[in-house]
Amino acid sequence: MIRSHPQSNRQLRAGDACSARLLLVPLLFAAFLSFSPSALAQQTARAKELGGKLLCVCGCSQILTACNHVGCPYSHAMLKELDERVARGESDSLILQSFVQEYGPTVLAEPPARGFDWIAWIMPIIAPLIALFVVWQVVRRWRARAIPAVAGGAPGVSPELLSRARNAIDKDLDA
Repeated sequence: MIRSHPQSNRQLRAGDACSARLLLVPLLFAAFLSFSPSALAQQTARAKELGGKLLCVCGCSQILTACNHVGCPYSHAMLKELDERVARGESDSLILQSFVQEYGPTVLAEPPARGFDWIAWIMPIIAPLIALFVVWQVVRRWRARAIPAVAGGAPGVSPELLSRARNAIDKDLDA
């Protein structure tokens, strides 16, 4: 029978406790991170894609997944709700529609391309074209109104008009 020395047993136990602590710290840190709201947000690529189609409603006008305000009262809750809906397997249109019903149509990053919202898609193209047409018309009318000057100076005067003017001047001088 081999007897172990009591001091070596204590060293083994102290080494086991130290290694247990080294394992416990990362496990506790991982558990803390898994329960934080930011770690729960955006667990899937589909949730990230849908989050890119929504705006944060805190007033920052940033995409939901890019809202970087410290202590934002809305983004964490919205991201958590988004992840839960994706995990339940709801369709993209149903998820987006539920956010519109809850937060209003301003939650969408892009207006839908139908109805009155279609104007938001077409105006950036049409407005500059209309402005260009109006400027072209104004310049064209200005050019049409311009009276071309004769190259030799004053415009030519008919001899008949010149003689009438001389007769009028002579009458004025005699009087």
